Amino acid sequence: MTLKEQITEDMKTAMRAKDSERLGTIRLLLAAIKQKEIDERIVLDDVAVIAIVDKLIKQRKDSIEAFEKAERKDLADKEAAEQLVLQVYLPARMSAEEVRAAVQAIVTSLGATGPGDMGKVMGAVKTALAGKADMGQVSAAVKAALAG
Repeated sequence: MTLKEQITEDMKTAMRAKDSERLGTIRLLLAAIKQKEIDERIVLDDVAVIAIVDKLIKQRKDSIEAFEKAERKDLADKEAAEQLVLQVYLPARMSAEEVRAAVQAIVTSLGATGPGDMGKVMGAVKTALAGKADMGQVSAAVKAALAG
């Protein structure tokens, strides 16, 4: 079963259980997936769906920060609940040490030597670690590997 099919099944389960908060978040995710498919005239695979989930989670994190600064705990809590629903669809994340090791292996295999190779390394790392690691953490690891 593909990730998209799993999300659709979860939507049906939430409808049967009358879980309106979960249902709303899943519908939002499915709408984002459908929009991407229509815009690009393709059928998304699991990697592309994970990228959309990642993007939606990042939006939730940004919203939570903004709502907390504005002292709107009610809205921050709603965003946090949506974030928890979305995180179910992400694969297990790599630890910081695993990210560093993977980045170092890619840097070595490409023969990258300095900051000038950042673009080449990031392209390879994004492909290898898509959905498995936080890209902010990955970027920091690449910078550290190329600086040292």
